Amino acid sequence: MAPHMGRRLRKGAGTTALAAVAVAALSASQAPGVVHASNPGDQAASDATPTPTPSNPASGNSPYYTDLPPLVSPTPPNPNLNPNPTASNPVGGDQQGIPATVLDAYKKAEAALATARPGCHLPWQLLGAIGKVESGHADGGRVDANGTTLTPILGPVLNGAGFANIPDTDHGAYDGDKVFDRAVGPMQFIPSTWATSGKDGNGDGIKDPNNVYDAALATGFYLCADGRDVAVKKDLDKAILSYNQSQEYLTTVTTWFDFYRRGSFQIPDGTGLLPGRRSDRTPSRPPVTPKTPPSQKPAPKPTPTPPAPPVKPPVPPAKPGGDGGTPTPPVTRPTTFENAGTSELTAFAGGAFGGQPTARVKDASGKAMSKLSVKFEIVGDTDTRFPGGATTAVVATATDGTAAAPALTAGEKTGTFTVRATLVDAALSAVDWKATVVARQADALVRSDAKELTAAPNGEFANQVSVKATFKGAVAPAVAASAALIVTPAAGADPKAEPKVNDKGPYFKDAKGNPVRELKDLKTDAKGVLVLPKMYADSQIGTFQLRLTTDGGATLTVELKVAAAS
Repeated sequence: MAPHMGRRLRKGAGTTALAAVAVAALSASQAPGVVHASNPGDQAASDATPTPTPSNPASGNSPYYTDLPPLVSPTPPNPNLNPNPTASNPVGGDQQGIPATVLDAYKKAEAALATARPGCHLPWQLLGAIGKVESGHADGGRVDANGTTLTPILGPVLNGAGFANIPDTDHGAYDGDKVFDRAVGPMQFIPSTWATSGKDGNGDGIKDPNNVYDAALATGFYLCADGRDVAVKKDLDKAILSYNQSQEYLTTVTTWFDFYRRGSFQIPDGTGLLPGRRSDRTPSRPPVTPKTPPSQKPAPKPTPTPPAPPVKPPVPPAKPGGDGGTPTPPVTRPTTFENAGTSELTAFAGGAFGGQPTARVKDASGKAMSKLSVKFEIVGDTDTRFPGGATTAVVATATDGTAAAPALTAGEKTGTFTVRATLVDAALSAVDWKATVVARQADALVRSDAKELTAAPNGEFANQVSVKATFKGAVAPAVAASAALIVTPAAGADPKAEPKVNDKGPYFKDAKGNPVRELKDLKTDAKGVLVLPKMYADSQIGTFQLRLTTDGGATLTVELKVAAAS
Protein backbone atom coordinates (compact mmCIF):
# COMPACT_ATOMS: atom_id res chain seq x y z
CA MET A 1 0.00 0.00 0.00
CA ALA A 2 2.97 2.26 0.35
CA PRO A 3 4.45 4.57 -2.25
CA HIS A 4 7.94 3.58 -1.10
CA MET A 5 9.85 4.50 -4.19
CA GLY A 6 12.80 2.13 -4.08
CA ARG A 7 11.82 -0.45 -1.44
CA ARG A 8 8.38 -2.03 -1.57
CA LEU A 9 6.18 -4.49 0.26
CA ARG A 10 5.60 -7.93 -1.31
CA LYS A 11 2.11 -9.12 -2.19
CA GLY A 12 0.55 -12.58 -2.53
CA ALA A 13 0.17 -13.98 -6.00
CA GLY A 14 -3.24 -15.61 -5.57
CA THR A 15 -5.31 -12.51 -5.08
CA THR A 16 -3.31 -10.65 -7.73
CA ALA A 17 -4.34 -13.24 -10.27
CA LEU A 18 -7.92 -12.87 -9.10
CA ALA A 19 -7.70 -9.11 -9.55
CA ALA A 20 -6.28 -9.55 -13.05
CA VAL A 21 -9.21 -11.82 -14.03
CA ALA A 22 -11.71 -9.33 -12.60
CA VAL A 23 -10.06 -6.45 -14.42
CA ALA A 24 -10.21 -8.38 -17.66
CA ALA A 25 -13.93 -8.94 -17.14
CA LEU A 26 -14.44 -5.26 -16.36
CA SER A 27 -12.51 -4.16 -19.42
CA ALA A 28 -14.59 -6.46 -21.63
CA SER A 29 -17.87 -5.20 -20.20
CA GLN A 30 -17.36 -1.44 -20.41
CA ALA A 31 -16.93 1.04 -23.22
CA PRO A 32 -14.90 3.04 -23.82
CA GLY A 33 -11.72 1.24 -22.76
CA VAL A 34 -10.20 1.42 -19.32
CA VAL A 35 -7.80 4.17 -20.38
CA HIS A 36 -8.30 6.41 -23.37
CA ALA A 37 -5.13 6.73 -25.42
CA SER A 38 -3.88 10.28 -25.80
CA ASN A 39 -2.09 9.59 -29.08
CA PRO A 40 -2.88 7.13 -31.89
CA GLY A 41 0.29 5.19 -31.13
CA ASP A 42 -0.53 4.73 -27.43
CA GLN A 43 -2.06 1.54 -26.08
CA ALA A 44 -4.70 1.25 -23.39
CA ALA A 45 -3.72 -0.28 -20.06
CA SER A 46 -5.84 -3.32 -20.81
CA ASP A 47 -3.87 -4.17 -23.97
CA ALA A 48 -2.10 -7.50 -24.12
CA THR A 49 1.40 -6.01 -24.20
CA PRO A 50 2.28 -4.76 -20.70
CA THR A 51 4.10 -1.52 -20.09
CA PRO A 52 7.67 -2.31 -19.06
CA THR A 53 8.58 -1.45 -15.50
CA PRO A 54 11.47 0.95 -14.85
CA SER A 55 15.01 -0.36 -15.35
CA ASN A 56 15.62 -0.16 -11.61
CA PRO A 57 12.47 -1.79 -10.21
CA ALA A 58 11.78 -1.84 -6.48
CA SER A 59 12.65 -4.86 -4.36
CA GLY A 60 8.98 -5.77 -3.95
CA ASN A 61 5.42 -4.55 -4.54
CA SER A 62 3.20 -3.06 -1.88
CA PRO A 63 -0.16 -4.65 -1.09
CA TYR A 64 -3.18 -2.72 -2.30
CA TYR A 65 -6.96 -3.12 -2.50
CA THR A 66 -8.08 -5.00 -5.59
CA ASP A 67 -11.81 -4.19 -5.44
CA LEU A 68 -13.07 -2.98 -8.81
CA PRO A 69 -15.86 -0.58 -9.73
CA PRO A 70 -19.25 -1.92 -10.83
CA LEU A 71 -19.57 -3.43 -14.28
CA VAL A 72 -21.93 -0.64 -15.29
CA SER A 73 -21.45 2.97 -16.28
CA PRO A 74 -21.67 5.50 -13.44
CA THR A 75 -25.08 7.05 -12.81
CA PRO A 76 -26.00 10.22 -10.93
CA PRO A 77 -26.99 9.69 -7.28
CA ASN A 78 -30.62 9.70 -6.22
CA PRO A 79 -30.74 11.01 -2.62
CA ASN A 80 -34.48 10.34 -2.44
CA LEU A 81 -33.71 6.62 -2.43
CA ASN A 82 -31.46 6.95 0.60
CA PRO A 83 -31.82 10.17 2.63
CA ASN A 84 -29.75 8.81 5.55
CA PRO A 85 -26.52 7.33 4.14
CA THR A 86 -24.25 5.10 6.21
CA ALA A 87 -21.00 3.24 5.54
CA SER A 88 -22.93 0.07 4.71
CA ASN A 89 -25.67 1.84 2.73
CA PRO A 90 -24.11 4.90 1.01
CA VAL A 91 -25.67 7.48 -1.28
CA GLY A 92 -26.28 6.01 -4.70
CA GLY A 93 -25.52 2.47 -3.52
CA ASP A 94 -22.30 2.06 -5.52
CA GLN A 95 -18.67 3.11 -5.66
CA GLN A 96 -19.14 6.55 -7.26
CA GLY A 97 -19.40 8.34 -3.93
CA ILE A 98 -16.23 9.96 -2.56
CA PRO A 99 -16.23 11.41 1.00
CA ALA A 100 -16.48 15.21 0.99
CA THR A 101 -13.20 16.11 2.70
CA VAL A 102 -11.23 13.51 0.74
CA LEU A 103 -12.73 14.72 -2.54
CA ASP A 104 -11.91 18.30 -1.58
CA ALA A 105 -8.28 17.28 -0.92
CA TYR A 106 -7.99 15.66 -4.35
CA LYS A 107 -9.38 18.76 -6.07
CA LYS A 108 -7.21 21.12 -4.03
CA ALA A 109 -4.14 19.12 -5.09
CA GLU A 110 -5.25 19.28 -8.73
CA ALA A 111 -5.58 23.09 -8.50
CA ALA A 112 -2.14 23.43 -6.86
CA LEU A 113 -0.48 21.25 -9.51
CA ALA A 114 -2.19 23.21 -12.29
CA THR A 115 -0.13 26.20 -11.16
CA ALA A 116 3.05 24.49 -9.91
CA ARG A 117 3.29 21.84 -12.67
CA PRO A 118 0.99 23.02 -15.50
CA GLY A 119 2.67 20.72 -18.04
CA CYS A 120 1.70 17.64 -15.99
CA HIS A 121 -2.07 18.10 -16.57
CA LEU A 122 -2.83 16.12 -13.41
CA PRO A 123 -6.58 15.40 -12.96
CA TRP A 124 -8.01 14.86 -9.49
CA GLN A 125 -9.57 11.59 -10.69
CA LEU A 126 -6.08 10.05 -10.89
CA LEU A 127 -5.46 10.93 -7.24
CA GLY A 128 -8.90 9.52 -6.47
CA ALA A 129 -8.04 6.24 -8.17
CA ILE A 130 -4.82 5.86 -6.20
CA GLY A 131 -6.54 6.92 -2.96
CA LYS A 132 -9.23 4.31 -3.55
CA VAL A 133 -6.73 1.53 -4.22
CA GLU A 134 -4.37 2.47 -1.38
CA SER A 135 -6.82 3.11 1.47
CA GLY A 136 -10.42 3.19 0.24
CA HIS A 137 -10.40 7.00 0.40
CA ALA A 138 -9.03 7.14 3.96
CA ASP A 139 -11.19 4.27 5.22
CA GLY A 140 -14.37 5.65 3.71
CA GLY A 141 -13.62 9.25 4.71
CA ARG A 142 -12.98 8.73 8.41
CA VAL A 143 -11.21 12.08 8.80
CA ASP A 144 -11.69 15.15 10.95
CA ALA A 145 -12.55 18.65 9.71
CA ASN A 146 -8.87 19.35 8.95
CA GLY A 147 -8.51 16.18 6.87
CA THR A 148 -6.52 14.09 9.38
CA THR A 149 -7.53 10.44 9.74
CA LEU A 150 -9.44 9.67 12.95
CA THR A 151 -7.26 6.60 13.49
CA PRO A 152 -3.88 5.85 11.86
CA ILE A 153 -3.94 3.86 8.61
CA LEU A 154 -0.88 1.61 8.79
CA GLY A 155 0.47 -1.05 6.45
CA PRO A 156 2.11 -4.30 7.56
CA VAL A 157 5.33 -4.27 9.60
CA LEU A 158 8.19 -4.40 7.11
CA ASN A 159 10.25 -6.96 9.01
CA GLY A 160 11.03 -9.28 6.09
CA ALA A 161 8.36 -11.83 7.07
CA GLY A 162 6.64 -12.00 3.70
CA PHE A 163 7.43 -8.34 3.01
CA ALA A 164 10.47 -6.18 2.42
CA ASN A 165 12.85 -5.76 5.36
CA ILE A 166 13.01 -2.01 6.05
CA PRO A 167 14.55 -1.03 9.39
CA ASP A 168 13.07 1.99 11.15
CA THR A 169 13.88 5.38 9.55
CA ASP A 170 11.62 7.76 11.50
CA HIS A 171 12.19 6.59 15.10
CA GLY A 172 8.49 5.67 15.15
CA ALA A 173 7.38 9.28 14.62
CA TYR A 174 4.85 8.41 11.92
CA ASP A 175 4.22 4.67 12.20
CA GLY A 176 4.74 4.16 15.95
CA ASP A 177 7.34 1.43 15.29
CA LYS A 178 10.94 2.10 16.35
CA VAL A 179 12.23 -1.19 14.94
CA PHE A 180 10.76 -1.43 11.42
CA ASP A 181 8.99 0.94 9.03
CA ARG A 182 5.32 0.72 8.06
CA ALA A 183 3.30 2.44 5.35
CA VAL A 184 1.37 5.41 6.75
CA GLY A 185 -1.74 7.41 5.94
CA PRO A 186 -4.46 7.58 3.28
CA MET A 187 -1.89 7.47 0.46
CA GLN A 188 0.35 4.93 2.27
CA PHE A 189 3.74 6.62 2.27
CA ILE A 190 6.79 4.87 3.71
CA PRO A 191 8.34 7.24 6.33
CA SER A 192 11.65 7.47 4.45
CA THR A 193 9.81 8.55 1.30
CA TRP A 194 7.67 11.04 3.18
CA ALA A 195 10.83 12.63 4.55
CA THR A 196 11.79 13.71 1.01
CA SER A 197 8.39 13.95 -0.71
CA GLY A 198 6.03 15.23 2.00
CA LYS A 199 3.99 18.39 1.37
CA ASP A 200 1.81 20.75 3.41
CA GLY A 201 -1.49 20.71 1.55
CA ASN A 202 -3.77 22.41 4.09
CA GLY A 203 -1.50 25.33 4.99
CA ASP A 204 -1.13 24.53 8.69
CA GLY A 205 2.68 24.51 8.48
CA ILE A 206 2.90 20.73 9.09
CA LYS A 207 3.66 17.93 6.64
CA ASP A 208 1.60 15.03 7.96
CA PRO A 209 1.20 11.77 5.97
CA ASN A 210 -1.97 11.08 8.00
CA ASN A 211 -3.59 14.24 6.61
CA VAL A 212 -5.44 13.70 3.33
CA TYR A 213 -4.66 17.25 2.06
CA ASP A 214 -0.92 16.81 2.70
CA ALA A 215 -0.86 13.25 1.32
CA ALA A 216 -2.86 14.09 -1.83
CA LEU A 217 -0.60 17.04 -2.67
CA ALA A 218 2.54 14.95 -2.09
CA THR A 219 1.15 12.21 -4.34
CA GLY A 220 0.41 14.74 -7.07
CA PHE A 221 3.96 16.10 -7.03
CA TYR A 222 5.35 12.56 -7.01
CA LEU A 223 3.29 11.52 -10.04
CA CYS A 224 4.37 14.68 -11.90
CA ALA A 225 8.08 14.11 -11.23
CA ASP A 226 10.65 13.92 -14.05
CA GLY A 227 8.62 16.26 -16.25
CA ARG A 228 5.82 13.73 -16.82
CA ASP A 229 2.63 14.77 -18.63
CA VAL A 230 -0.07 12.35 -17.48
CA ALA A 231 -2.31 13.43 -20.36
CA VAL A 232 0.07 11.30 -22.47
CA LYS A 233 -0.57 7.56 -22.11
CA LYS A 234 3.10 6.62 -21.81
CA ASP A 235 3.72 9.15 -19.03
CA LEU A 236 0.51 8.16 -17.25
CA ASP A 237 1.67 4.54 -17.08
CA LYS A 238 5.12 5.61 -15.88
CA ALA A 239 3.59 7.77 -13.16
CA ILE A 240 1.39 4.96 -11.83
CA LEU A 241 4.19 2.39 -12.04
CA SER A 242 6.51 4.76 -10.18
CA TYR A 243 4.03 4.57 -7.30
CA ASN A 244 3.81 0.78 -7.33
CA GLN A 245 5.80 -1.22 -9.88
CA SER A 246 3.14 -3.83 -10.64
CA GLN A 247 1.25 -4.39 -13.88
CA GLU A 248 -1.82 -5.51 -11.90
CA TYR A 249 -1.61 -2.31 -9.85
CA LEU A 250 -1.40 -0.27 -13.06
CA THR A 251 -4.52 -1.93 -14.44
CA THR A 252 -6.47 -1.58 -11.19
CA VAL A 253 -5.65 2.12 -10.81
CA THR A 254 -6.42 2.96 -14.45
CA THR A 255 -9.74 1.12 -14.13
CA TRP A 256 -10.76 3.33 -11.20
CA PHE A 257 -9.34 6.39 -12.98
CA ASP A 258 -11.56 5.78 -16.00
CA PHE A 259 -14.56 5.07 -13.75
CA TYR A 260 -14.23 8.35 -11.84
CA ARG A 261 -13.67 10.34 -15.01
CA ARG A 262 -17.06 9.15 -16.24
CA GLY A 263 -18.92 10.05 -13.06
CA SER A 264 -18.59 10.64 -9.32
CA PHE A 265 -20.20 12.67 -6.58
CA GLN A 266 -19.67 13.86 -3.03
CA ILE A 267 -20.96 11.94 0.01
CA PRO A 268 -20.69 12.73 3.74
CA ASP A 269 -17.43 11.89 5.49
CA GLY A 270 -17.38 8.43 7.03
CA THR A 271 -19.99 6.95 4.67
CA GLY A 272 -17.74 5.70 1.86
CA LEU A 273 -17.77 2.06 0.79
CA LEU A 274 -14.85 0.16 2.36
CA PRO A 275 -12.68 -2.14 0.21
CA GLY A 276 -12.98 -5.86 0.85
CA ARG A 277 -10.08 -7.49 -1.03
CA ARG A 278 -6.39 -6.81 -0.75
CA SER A 279 -3.56 -8.15 -2.89
CA ASP A 280 -1.63 -9.77 -0.01
CA ARG A 281 -4.37 -11.48 2.03
CA THR A 282 -7.94 -12.67 2.19
CA PRO A 283 -10.66 -10.06 2.52
CA SER A 284 -10.62 -8.23 5.83
CA ARG A 285 -13.90 -6.52 5.08
CA PRO A 286 -16.76 -8.29 3.36
CA PRO A 287 -17.47 -6.80 -0.07
CA VAL A 288 -20.86 -5.22 -0.59
CA THR A 289 -23.32 -7.90 -1.74
CA PRO A 290 -25.38 -6.69 -4.71
CA LYS A 291 -29.10 -6.76 -4.12
CA THR A 292 -31.06 -9.51 -5.87
CA PRO A 293 -33.36 -8.12 -8.57
CA PRO A 294 -37.04 -8.44 -7.65
CA SER A 295 -37.61 -10.92 -10.49
CA GLN A 296 -35.04 -13.32 -8.98
CA LYS A 297 -36.10 -13.16 -5.35
CA PRO A 298 -37.72 -16.33 -3.98
CA ALA A 299 -41.36 -16.06 -3.03
CA PRO A 300 -41.72 -15.24 0.67
CA LYS A 301 -42.91 -18.06 2.86
CA PRO A 302 -46.29 -17.51 4.49
CA THR A 303 -46.03 -16.79 8.19
CA PRO A 304 -48.79 -17.33 10.71
CA THR A 305 -50.54 -14.17 11.77
CA PRO A 306 -49.73 -13.44 15.41
CA PRO A 307 -52.47 -12.33 17.76
CA ALA A 308 -52.98 -8.60 17.89
CA PRO A 309 -50.99 -7.01 20.73
CA PRO A 310 -52.71 -4.86 23.32
CA VAL A 311 -53.24 -1.31 22.19
CA LYS A 312 -50.64 1.05 23.64
CA PRO A 313 -50.45 4.81 23.45
CA PRO A 314 -48.20 6.02 20.61
CA VAL A 315 -44.57 6.68 21.51
CA PRO A 316 -43.38 10.13 20.44
CA PRO A 317 -40.30 10.17 18.17
CA ALA A 318 -36.96 10.44 19.93
CA LYS A 319 -35.55 13.93 20.14
CA PRO A 320 -31.96 14.62 19.14
CA GLY A 321 -29.71 13.93 22.09
CA GLY A 322 -32.40 11.98 23.97
CA ASP A 323 -32.52 8.29 24.78
CA GLY A 324 -33.44 7.50 21.20
CA GLY A 325 -30.11 8.85 19.94
CA THR A 326 -29.45 11.54 17.35
CA PRO A 327 -30.93 10.71 13.93
CA THR A 328 -28.51 10.79 11.01
CA PRO A 329 -28.89 14.16 9.26
CA PRO A 330 -29.99 14.05 5.63
CA VAL A 331 -27.47 14.77 2.89
CA THR A 332 -27.27 18.53 2.32
CA ARG A 333 -26.86 19.79 -1.21
CA PRO A 334 -26.11 23.28 -2.51
CA THR A 335 -29.14 25.12 -3.82
CA THR A 336 -27.93 28.73 -3.91
CA PHE A 337 -24.84 30.03 -5.67
CA GLU A 338 -24.65 33.81 -5.60
CA ASN A 339 -22.53 36.94 -5.72
CA ALA A 340 -21.29 37.70 -2.21
CA GLY A 341 -21.45 41.46 -2.78
CA THR A 342 -18.61 42.20 -5.18
CA SER A 343 -19.32 45.19 -7.42
CA GLU A 344 -18.00 45.96 -10.91
CA LEU A 345 -14.23 45.51 -11.25
CA THR A 346 -11.97 48.21 -12.72
CA ALA A 347 -8.20 48.60 -12.99
CA PHE A 348 -5.64 50.62 -14.87
CA ALA A 349 -3.54 48.68 -17.37
CA GLY A 350 -0.85 46.74 -15.54
CA GLY A 351 -2.42 47.45 -12.15
CA ALA A 352 -4.47 45.61 -9.55
CA PHE A 353 -8.26 45.54 -9.44
CA GLY A 354 -9.92 47.30 -6.55
CA GLY A 355 -12.41 44.49 -5.87
CA GLN A 356 -12.18 40.72 -5.60
CA PRO A 357 -14.83 38.43 -7.13
CA THR A 358 -16.43 36.49 -4.26
CA ALA A 359 -19.21 33.89 -4.50
CA ARG A 360 -21.30 32.28 -1.76
CA VAL A 361 -22.86 28.80 -1.51
CA LYS A 362 -25.93 27.95 0.62
CA ASP A 363 -28.14 24.92 1.11
CA ALA A 364 -31.94 24.87 0.93
CA SER A 365 -32.25 26.14 4.51
CA GLY A 366 -29.99 29.13 3.79
CA LYS A 367 -27.05 27.70 5.72
CA ALA A 368 -23.55 28.38 4.38
CA MET A 369 -21.74 25.37 2.92
CA SER A 370 -17.98 24.96 3.28
CA LYS A 371 -15.37 22.82 1.51
CA LEU A 372 -17.08 23.04 -1.88
CA SER A 373 -14.93 23.78 -4.93
CA VAL A 374 -15.58 26.97 -6.90
CA LYS A 375 -13.90 27.45 -10.28
CA PHE A 376 -13.07 31.01 -11.35
CA GLU A 377 -12.17 31.72 -14.97
CA ILE A 378 -11.33 34.77 -17.08
CA VAL A 379 -13.57 34.97 -20.15
CA GLY A 380 -12.99 37.35 -23.06
CA ASP A 381 -10.29 39.05 -25.10
CA THR A 382 -7.92 40.19 -22.37
CA ASP A 383 -4.42 39.58 -21.04
CA THR A 384 -5.53 40.00 -17.42
CA ARG A 385 -4.44 37.00 -15.37
CA PHE A 386 -4.58 35.29 -11.99
CA PRO A 387 -1.26 34.71 -10.13
CA GLY A 388 1.23 32.65 -12.12
CA GLY A 389 -0.30 33.74 -15.43
CA ALA A 390 -3.29 31.41 -14.97
CA THR A 391 -6.69 32.02 -16.56
CA THR A 392 -8.52 29.66 -14.18
CA ALA A 393 -8.35 28.94 -10.46
CA VAL A 394 -10.22 26.57 -8.12
CA VAL A 395 -10.96 27.80 -4.58
CA ALA A 396 -12.75 25.99 -1.72
CA THR A 397 -15.54 27.74 0.15
CA ALA A 398 -14.78 28.85 3.71
CA THR A 399 -16.91 28.25 6.80
CA ASP A 400 -19.12 31.22 5.83
CA GLY A 401 -19.76 29.62 2.44
CA THR A 402 -17.72 32.17 0.48
CA ALA A 403 -14.92 31.64 -2.02
CA ALA A 404 -12.85 34.59 -3.23
CA ALA A 405 -10.97 34.54 -6.51
CA PRO A 406 -7.19 35.00 -6.39
CA ALA A 407 -5.95 38.54 -7.00
CA LEU A 408 -6.35 39.70 -10.60
CA THR A 409 -3.58 41.64 -12.32
CA ALA A 410 -4.61 43.74 -15.32
CA GLY A 411 -2.68 43.34 -18.54
CA GLU A 412 -1.86 45.98 -21.11
CA LYS A 413 -4.93 45.33 -23.25
CA THR A 414 -7.74 47.74 -22.39
CA GLY A 415 -11.42 46.86 -22.63
CA THR A 416 -14.10 44.83 -20.89
CA PHE A 417 -14.17 41.10 -20.10
CA THR A 418 -15.91 38.71 -17.68
CA VAL A 419 -14.81 36.87 -14.54
CA ARG A 420 -17.03 33.78 -14.19
CA ALA A 421 -17.51 31.51 -11.17
CA THR A 422 -19.06 28.05 -11.36
CA LEU A 423 -19.70 25.56 -8.57
CA VAL A 424 -17.82 22.36 -9.38
CA ASP A 425 -19.94 19.19 -9.46
CA ALA A 426 -23.23 21.10 -9.13
CA ALA A 427 -25.70 22.16 -11.81
CA LEU A 428 -26.23 25.72 -10.55
CA SER A 429 -26.08 28.87 -12.65
CA ALA A 430 -22.73 30.62 -12.93
CA VAL A 431 -21.99 33.98 -11.33
CA ASP A 432 -20.47 36.64 -13.63
CA TRP A 433 -18.66 39.90 -12.88
CA LYS A 434 -17.96 42.62 -15.43
CA ALA A 435 -14.33 43.71 -15.39
CA THR A 436 -12.80 46.66 -17.22
CA VAL A 437 -9.19 47.61 -17.88
CA VAL A 438 -8.67 51.30 -18.69
CA ALA A 439 -5.59 53.06 -20.02
CA ARG A 440 -3.10 54.43 -17.55
CA GLN A 441 -3.77 58.05 -16.64
CA ALA A 442 -2.03 61.13 -15.35
CA ASP A 443 -3.69 64.09 -13.67
CA ALA A 444 -0.62 66.34 -13.42
CA LEU A 445 2.38 67.30 -15.57
CA VAL A 446 5.37 69.32 -14.44
CA ARG A 447 8.66 70.21 -16.09
CA SER A 448 11.62 68.21 -14.92
CA ASP A 449 13.85 71.32 -15.01
CA ALA A 450 13.51 75.11 -15.17
CA LYS A 451 15.87 75.77 -18.07
CA GLU A 452 14.83 78.57 -20.42
CA LEU A 453 13.86 77.35 -23.89
CA THR A 454 15.28 79.79 -26.45
CA ALA A 455 16.64 79.67 -29.97
CA ALA A 456 17.90 82.05 -32.69
CA PRO A 457 15.99 82.30 -35.99
CA ASN A 458 16.69 79.27 -38.22
CA GLY A 459 18.57 77.71 -35.31
CA GLU A 460 17.82 74.92 -32.81
CA PHE A 461 16.81 75.03 -29.18
CA ALA A 462 19.69 74.21 -26.89
CA ASN A 463 17.58 72.25 -24.41
CA GLN A 464 14.95 69.52 -24.87
CA VAL A 465 11.62 69.62 -23.06
CA SER A 466 11.42 67.06 -20.22
CA VAL A 467 8.25 66.58 -18.13
CA LYS A 468 7.12 64.23 -15.37
CA ALA A 469 3.58 62.76 -15.09
CA THR A 470 1.82 61.78 -11.87
CA PHE A 471 -1.59 60.40 -10.90
CA LYS A 472 -2.89 61.31 -7.46
CA GLY A 473 0.65 62.16 -6.46
CA ALA A 474 2.16 58.84 -7.60
CA VAL A 475 4.43 58.33 -10.58
CA ALA A 476 2.40 57.58 -13.74
CA PRO A 477 4.39 55.24 -16.02
CA ALA A 478 3.43 54.24 -19.57
CA VAL A 479 0.82 57.00 -19.88
CA ALA A 480 -0.12 58.02 -23.44
CA ALA A 481 0.68 61.67 -24.26
CA SER A 482 0.81 64.12 -27.17
CA ALA A 483 2.59 67.40 -27.89
CA ALA A 484 1.64 70.25 -30.25
CA LEU A 485 3.06 73.66 -31.09
CA ILE A 486 -0.09 75.77 -30.98
CA VAL A 487 -1.27 79.21 -32.00
CA THR A 488 -1.23 81.43 -28.94
CA PRO A 489 -4.87 82.01 -27.99
CA ALA A 490 -6.10 85.61 -28.32
CA ALA A 491 -6.99 87.54 -25.20
CA GLY A 492 -10.46 86.62 -23.96
CA ALA A 493 -10.62 83.35 -25.91
CA ASP A 494 -12.57 80.43 -24.48
CA PRO A 495 -10.07 78.46 -22.35
CA LYS A 496 -11.94 75.22 -23.14
CA ALA A 497 -11.67 75.70 -26.88
CA GLU A 498 -9.39 73.27 -28.73
CA PRO A 499 -6.19 75.18 -29.69
CA LYS A 500 -5.08 75.21 -33.31
CA VAL A 501 -1.75 73.74 -34.39
CA ASN A 502 0.61 76.49 -35.59
CA ASP A 503 1.83 76.50 -39.17
CA LYS A 504 4.91 78.58 -38.44
CA GLY A 505 7.46 79.11 -35.72
CA PRO A 506 9.27 76.28 -33.77
CA TYR A 507 8.94 72.73 -35.04
CA PHE A 508 10.09 69.11 -34.65
CA LYS A 509 11.49 66.96 -37.44
CA ASP A 510 10.08 63.70 -38.72
CA ALA A 511 12.18 60.71 -39.84
CA LYS A 512 12.83 62.37 -43.20
CA GLY A 513 13.83 65.70 -41.65
CA ASN A 514 10.60 67.48 -42.60
CA PRO A 515 9.09 69.99 -40.14
CA VAL A 516 6.19 68.70 -37.98
CA ARG A 517 4.42 70.64 -35.25
CA GLU A 518 2.36 67.89 -33.66
CA LEU A 519 3.52 64.60 -32.05
CA LYS A 520 1.17 61.77 -31.06
CA ASP A 521 1.57 58.29 -29.55
CA LEU A 522 4.08 59.49 -26.98
CA LYS A 523 4.37 57.60 -23.69
CA THR A 524 5.99 58.28 -20.33
CA ASP A 525 8.76 55.93 -19.19
CA ALA A 526 8.84 53.71 -16.10
CA LYS A 527 9.54 56.77 -13.94
CA GLY A 528 6.71 58.80 -15.48
CA VAL A 529 9.17 60.98 -17.44
CA LEU A 530 8.69 62.12 -21.05
CA VAL A 531 11.53 63.74 -22.99
CA LEU A 532 10.52 65.37 -26.29
CA PRO A 533 12.73 65.32 -29.40
CA LYS A 534 14.87 68.33 -30.30
CA MET A 535 13.08 71.44 -31.55
CA TYR A 536 14.11 73.90 -34.23
CA ALA A 537 13.21 77.49 -35.13
CA ASP A 538 12.32 78.92 -38.53
CA SER A 539 12.75 82.58 -39.46
CA GLN A 540 9.84 83.74 -37.28
CA ILE A 541 10.77 85.53 -34.09
CA GLY A 542 8.61 85.94 -31.01
CA THR A 543 7.08 83.92 -28.18
CA PHE A 544 5.38 80.60 -28.95
CA GLN A 545 3.56 77.91 -27.00
CA LEU A 546 4.02 74.15 -26.73
CA ARG A 547 1.01 72.26 -25.31
CA LEU A 548 1.40 68.74 -23.77
CA THR A 549 -1.59 66.54 -22.82
CA THR A 550 -1.98 63.02 -21.36
CA ASP A 551 -4.71 60.44 -20.93
CA GLY A 552 -6.47 61.42 -17.76
CA GLY A 553 -6.66 65.13 -18.53
CA ALA A 554 -3.24 66.42 -17.46
CA THR A 555 -2.04 69.41 -19.51
CA LEU A 556 1.04 71.62 -19.48
CA THR A 557 1.83 74.70 -21.61
CA VAL A 558 5.53 75.50 -22.14
CA GLU A 559 6.75 78.87 -23.41
CA LEU A 560 9.31 79.04 -26.25
CA LYS A 561 11.21 82.15 -27.39
CA VAL A 562 12.86 82.82 -30.73
CA ALA A 563 14.97 86.01 -30.81
CA ALA A 564 17.83 87.38 -32.87
CA ALA A 565 21.22 87.41 -31.20
CA SER A 566 21.86 90.70 -29.36
